Amino acid sequence: MRRVVMVAAVAALAAWPAAAQVGNPATTAPSTPMPGTGESAAQVNAQDELFVRLATIGGMAEVEVAQMAAKRADSEQVKAFARHLAEHHGQANQRLAGLAKGLGLTPPTALDAEHKAMRDQLEGADDAAFERAYVRGQIAAHQKLATLLEWELGSGQNDGLKRFAADNLPVVLDHLEQARALATQLTGQMARNDGPPAERKAPPPRR
Repeated sequence: MRRVVMVAAVAALAAWPAAAQVGNPATTAPSTPMPGTGESAAQVNAQDELFVRLATIGGMAEVEVAQMAAKRADSEQVKAFARHLAEHHGQANQRLAGLAKGLGLTPPTALDAEHKAMRDQLEGADDAAFERAYVRGQIAAHQKLATLLEWELGSGQNDGLKRFAADNLPVVLDHLEQARALATQLTGQMARNDGPPAERKAPPPRR
């Protein structure tokens, strides 16, 4: 299952605007050092720096849309899922920020244009479509995040960041499965609410 997730999401990860600004995860050599001097700079490579940037932005976006969904979703299942994600990603964000600070890295403090657009699009969805849009977005977001964590495990250099990735990968994959289950559930509810099409009465025979 994990390999399927990784393959399905790798193209999306490579297309992130942040990757183009900092460096390409697929082409930068793992041993490439970060610019700078000192012990903290020597503990990380370019992949680690890029990982911190992408994971920070993704984590902030997760918390923002989860808090939105916890208020706007109709079903208690989706609200509970959103509250769980807000709590987990909030804790993960704090841990990652602490790691970055200890390594002399400065992670972003605001969403990039892509994530702002995704958040604004979800915010503008009408109430009837909001839940489905949120859950679909969580499937895509967790596929990307799982790919990013897997990539850091394989290409990163810093032990602390790699432990962070290893600890969070199984949780993110579990979130992905929960989102898929919710999507199936919501689709089934829509089908039940719509019901079978009304039976059309045949016109009376012509005389």
